[in-house]
Amino acid sequence: MSTQFARFRPSGETLLWGAVVLNAELFTLVFYFATSNHTGGQLRYLLYPFIWINVALFAVWKTNPIARNDRDRLVGLGIAAAYFLVLGYVGGLFGPAHSVPGVPSGGFRISWLPPGWGPALLYHGDLLRLSILPFKLVGYLALAYLVYATVLDAAGSALSGVLGLFSCVSCTWPVVASLVTGIAGAGSGLATMVASGSYDISTAVFVVTVALLYWRPTVR
Repeated sequence: MSTQFARFRPSGETLLWGAVVLNAELFTLVFYFATSNHTGGQLRYLLYPFIWINVALFAVWKTNPIARNDRDRLVGLGIAAAYFLVLGYVGGLFGPAHSVPGVPSGGFRISWLPPGWGPALLYHGDLLRLSILPFKLVGYLALAYLVYATVLDAAGSALSGVLGLFSCVSCTWPVVASLVTGIAGAGSGLATMVASGSYDISTAVFVVTVALLYWRPTVR
């Protein structure tokens, strides 16, 4: 197996921690079903947040960005921060406030949604609105971190820059997917967005994007 593809092969330590995480998530779901009035629905929508979180944690844990100098580090951080802000905006984590019938402005509140979807931090002020779903926050932070690593790799050599660019083309996929699913769910609630299949698309795009950014065939 080549060095690049070997990075996808989990080590014994990774398998151990993976088992711990999966058992904790299974316990969380069992506890949720036992203590909530959940009345059914498609199970995959309860599993999607864990897919986002697990894929994100694995990729971040196994990625070790190396900056050749402070300039590369600052450029990488700037691009990654800008990318996260774009993702957060189009993905609905935050944005300008708008009038919603029946929803008063001002104050934070916690929404106890199913695990991974919640607990969600919500805020609707006069100028700003927040809708921080845990799995999206973790996923977008992971993507920004991988973009940071890709920028540092691209600064390493001309060849890695070209190959890194191939990986970074996929950076736009979550943005496009968020825009498309946002349009599909415009004016509707979470249940309608889920029913429309928007999170099927978003999850597939997220996993493929993380895989490409994590792989990023780099020559150092």
